[in-house]
Amino acid sequence: MTRREFHQVLLSAATTFLGPRIGNAKQPAFKAFVHPGILHTSVDFERMSQGVRNNVDPLVRGFEKLREHPFSQAGYKRHPFGDEIGRNPSVNFTEFDSDANAAYQCALMAAITGERPYAVLAGEIVRGWSNSLQRVSGADAVLMASLGPFKFVNAAEILRWLGELNPSDTAACTAMLRRAILPAILDFAPFANGNWDTAAIKTMLAIAVFCDDPVLFERATSYYLYGDGDGRLTHYIYEISQCQESGRDQQHTQLGLAHLGDACQIAWNQGWDLYGAHDNLLLRGFEYTASYNLGGQVDFRPDLDRTGKYKHAVISEPSSLRPIYEQIFAHYHVLCGLPAPNLAKAVERLRPEGPSQGADHTGFGTLLYARTAQDPDSPTPDVAPISLHAEHTARGIQLDWLTPRTKRSFALQRAGMRWPVPSGAAHYTDTRVNEGELYTYRFSAPASDCFSPLPTTIAAGLPPGWRDQPLGSSSGAAQFDGKIFTLITAGKGLLQPEDEGLFVAAPASATHLAIRFIPQVASQAAVFGLAYRTGPEQNAPCAVLLLAPAQGDLERHGWVLRFSTRVFSGEITSISQIELPEPVIQYGRLMKAVWLRMTRRDSSIIAAYSLDGHTWTQTGESRMVLRGRVGLIGASGLPQTSATLRFELVEESPHE
Repeated sequence: MTRREFHQVLLSAATTFLGPRIGNAKQPAFKAFVHPGILHTSVDFERMSQGVRNNVDPLVRGFEKLREHPFSQAGYKRHPFGDEIGRNPSVNFTEFDSDANAAYQCALMAAITGERPYAVLAGEIVRGWSNSLQRVSGADAVLMASLGPFKFVNAAEILRWLGELNPSDTAACTAMLRRAILPAILDFAPFANGNWDTAAIKTMLAIAVFCDDPVLFERATSYYLYGDGDGRLTHYIYEISQCQESGRDQQHTQLGLAHLGDACQIAWNQGWDLYGAHDNLLLRGFEYTASYNLGGQVDFRPDLDRTGKYKHAVISEPSSLRPIYEQIFAHYHVLCGLPAPNLAKAVERLRPEGPSQGADHTGFGTLLYARTAQDPDSPTPDVAPISLHAEHTARGIQLDWLTPRTKRSFALQRAGMRWPVPSGAAHYTDTRVNEGELYTYRFSAPASDCFSPLPTTIAAGLPPGWRDQPLGSSSGAAQFDGKIFTLITAGKGLLQPEDEGLFVAAPASATHLAIRFIPQVASQAAVFGLAYRTGPEQNAPCAVLLLAPAQGDLERHGWVLRFSTRVFSGEITSISQIELPEPVIQYGRLMKAVWLRMTRRDSSIIAAYSLDGHTWTQTGESRMVLRGRVGLIGASGLPQTSATLRFELVEESPHE
């Protein structure tokens, strides 16, 4: 068989495997994602293959960069497979990342050249680690599970399409991704600089596509658009185009941007336009960063990030350009026709783009993405809008979503109502709502029934009898979806000795409240939990059960559970303080759920906590005589920066 004939066989060898779903949530009915369809589609491979065969510049120069690299050799010597990979401390760190690089680059070589020895080597690596790897460890577990594994799952996607992975191999790879990789990135990394979050987003998207998991896919796209941490698009790139890590250093800034670009490319291949979110904000972030590192002048404003840990007064020094610009230039300028003058200069400076540093990002952008306006784009899957997000406002319920590439309208629905959504629209405000009522919204599925998007539920305000009360000079608001309260609040803190945050009071009849804190929280200065207080005044008498940072370095300070009281004179008394154990606290970070309970019984306030929702431990009892209300309380600990706190309502009832 000639190389051309073999390549045509590869192009028609797409395989679909429906793996197990994440969690036990009911899955929407759909057929499958596009395969191959993570970073590259069959159309992309045909473009690359033809370019190499026909000696098309600059693509062929980009191919030479790939072909000559040590990880692109069919004779690459893979490392022994292990059951654990970890970073800080290192456990098979460089070994796994090197193998992941080799698997991905050799899979690319096989798909482009049709030479099977590359696929054989890549397949050996994917099968070996799939059958051995059990867990990811270390303080930098999120990065360990994001960088090398992103290349690994891209390799597996290509190899399955090439026929090098059979259904049994695919099942083993799917199982490994779910048991070892996914747990480390499932809640992203809101406690860290944004490049951690952005790495987790793109890897979660890649795993979702490989495993045909629409719930996981929407989890990642929703975090990209609405997440709490520094890696959310509008938290990583500010309105002036400055980036969250611009004041840190330019290498990490470019890395975070590269991850966002990969996330957009995956969504694009599956039919959604993340690239266009917030009026092409990603393009503006790339233009700003390229301009600055090419010697241009940019506007920079001192900033403090969402964690409260990283404050930058001036922009960092310019640095060398990473090979990350071809992908973004090809999409925004060549495909979409948008001006990108600084990207054009960066591409000219770098072309042909070579490898990344280790497994940090993809590299080889000239080969993978350089194109002309005449080159065909991947077909547009027929999908509906996804990542439907609802927020109650003074005007009604504001709805936002991720738009599909398809140029047709859809219908947005709730019980008794239906609104046509024109092509390209991404927002709608439902003004026909009644205070306190729950509403569920959904999009009509596309005609092909490829993907049924998840619905969203929200109340128009708080449930009957509940009310939110800003404390001090802080601002804040609460949302409720029928099960989970979301508090969005700034504020310098609680019991300092006055309060600045948000109190969400339960109905006056409630004397017993139990909640589950849903991790994670971005602000590492946040204080939150339950309170019984006499009113909304800053120094109101109260009893509080709070999760709070322990003393020490904000980077890994640990968290404690405190039960305290404040009497009418303003005096504060600490009744108990408990250091939370592992695995709730990992490397000083609050990583797992904690259940809190507060009960008023006669003249006593009794507080308790649980680490599993079943076994409760009493933290103390206050014999203060209080006439007030029990409720949720929180503060970001950062006067000008809000934190998002989520609590599942476990139990609210008069105590007997």
